Amino acid sequence: MRDLYYKRNPHVSSSNMSVPSETLMKKYLEDLAMDEHRSAFLSGSTEVHQWDGHRVRASICRMKRGSILTGVGDKVLRLWSAESCKYVDEYCAPDMNPLVDFNFDENKIVGLTSSRLCIWRRDGKKGIFQSRQGIFTRCLCMSYVDPEVVIGCEDGRTHVFDMYSRSCSRIIRLQSGLVTCLTITDDQLIVGGSSFGTIAVADLTSGERLAFLKSSFAPTGMKTLSFNMNSLLLFAGSTSGYAHCWDFRTLKPLWETRISPNVIYSVHHLSNDLSTLAVGGLDGILRILSQNTGEVLASFVVDPGKSATISSEARKRSVEKTRVRSLGGDIRVDSIPRYLRPPITCLSVGMKKIVTTHNENFIRLWRFREKL
Repeated sequence: MRDLYYKRNPHVSSSNMSVPSETLMKKYLEDLAMDEHRSAFLSGSTEVHQWDGHRVRASICRMKRGSILTGVGDKVLRLWSAESCKYVDEYCAPDMNPLVDFNFDENKIVGLTSSRLCIWRRDGKKGIFQSRQGIFTRCLCMSYVDPEVVIGCEDGRTHVFDMYSRSCSRIIRLQSGLVTCLTITDDQLIVGGSSFGTIAVADLTSGERLAFLKSSFAPTGMKTLSFNMNSLLLFAGSTSGYAHCWDFRTLKPLWETRISPNVIYSVHHLSNDLSTLAVGGLDGILRILSQNTGEVLASFVVDPGKSATISSEARKRSVEKTRVRSLGGDIRVDSIPRYLRPPITCLSVGMKKIVTTHNENFIRLWRFREKL
């Protein structure tokens, strides 16, 4: 780390300066990594690795620490390597209800059906906990920060479930309509979007509603949320094709940009990235936006050229590599054949990569590389 620091900072003389502190070097290398991440998105080369991951269509994906988790469409969650795209493991919901939402970390997987919470261990023993049937009503979405899971329901309420006591600790009236998307901030705030287009902010501990955010463009419904704790910016995608950004310090809109004629299903960014936001929706175009202005910086679609098989597994699962086409700002979306742009129902951003699901059997991993 010290050698790289001096190599990248030739104006700093090691003879005139003591060894930089660990904090200083860590911050410098983090900034360097984010610059390379942005550069790969905007000016690098791109390819897609695609494979059939489910017998039934998959509509949700999550990516963390080199692992990808996909599912929803049946009762099976599957874990993959983000490096090799190889199958790692799978987790099955125990009841008759299909999965609705899920997320994971290095220790566990938390999954939600329409009426029950399931928690799987990732230590190889595959222990599973199921909440009591029927304690939640028509669940639509979830988010968790240890030790609590917040579950959004059709009646506008959120149930706060403690994973250690295994009980519902409180119920918070968050919205007057369906709670369609949720996120929890590091400051213990619940942020929930509704089908009516409002976003409510409530205190996780007290249940007190602190603010309501609303789009300037109506009617619209909120479909997805992503919060950047470093910049205190909240991003959302809506049914009318708008991407939204609110500044949490002022609780006012920073920008609202219509980037698509159709619904936006997913927005996401790296936790330490302050510059780029990945957006996907019904039109099937993968877009990279500026977090500060909402400007569309790049747009991508799979190229119709030939694909090549790059690996194959014993389970008859092959991974194909496909070229990617970068779109100009003036291109009409309807001029691109529909089969090249299946709806992006969910996306998740990793370092120089994005995984997408399309409510189809296949999974796509978009790899971005800097130009040398």
